[in-house]
Amino acid sequence: MAERLMEAIDRDLMLDTPFLRRIREEARAEGRMAGRAEGHVEGLEEGLTTLRQSILDVLAARFDPSVTYYRRIEAQLETIADPKQLRSVLQAAIRATDVADFEQTLGTLAVSSQPVAVSS
Repeated sequence: MAERLMEAIDRDLMLDTPFLRRIREEARAEGRMAGRAEGHVEGLEEGLTTLRQSILDVLAARFDPSVTYYRRIEAQLETIADPKQLRSVLQAAIRATDVADFEQTLGTLAVSSQPVAVSS
């Protein structure tokens, strides 16, 4: 029994060297960073999806567009990956006097935007 205890203590001491502690801490830090990065990308994608859907909801409530028009706008919104630009589009949807006014504003914003790929 005492011999097993000594073996366990020796094994624990060998596993608790400064070098191995540093390696374990580096591995933990890398894991935390990877988890944060993954969470950030997922959060960004979710936020973009919510903004796009909000824009479509505003248009549907205000102008009751045709399905064809709705799908065309939906496709255009997918090309915008900048949350600030999507917020501007949402404001444009709220302020637009009619569908043509909104579409003109969207066209101006879409031309000035570059799709940003968000890696997962």
